[in-house]
Amino acid sequence: MILAALIMNTQGKPRITKFYDHVSVERQQEILRVVYSVLSSRSGNLCSFVEADDIFGPDTKLVYKHFATLYFVFVIDSAESELGILDLIQVFVETLDRCFKNVCELDIVYNFGKVHTILDEIVMGGQVVETSSAEVMKAVQDIWK
Repeated sequence: MILAALIMNTQGKPRITKFYDHVSVERQQEILRVVYSVLSSRSGNLCSFVEADDIFGPDTKLVYKHFATLYFVFVIDSAESELGILDLIQVFVETLDRCFKNVCELDIVYNFGKVHTILDEIVMGGQVVETSSAEVMKAVQDIWK
């Protein structure tokens, strides 16, 4: 199961946060600080998977991808495939690129509603529901007519 989806910039400012379990606001802020400190301290030549047992509990991992000034992070449990989630991040970013024509941080900041809609079309309740960028774009265009 996907426990959370996060987008944060390289200074640690959260741009999109979506938790699929109830997490208090204080705990969310603590999680964001810890996730940022873990990601920002990692070298660019390391793999995109990080054990997150001390952050989210046993058998959890951070799967992330760094694009330009943004970290796209999914927190998963042991039931999810790390490579599958890495591919899902790629689909998410490709869909954002299609929607915003070369997405940047400002697109996410000023169009957070549309970004949440895209994320909701891909992941619902912590479960992956769509992996086709074209299908997600079709649904988003229908919603935002």
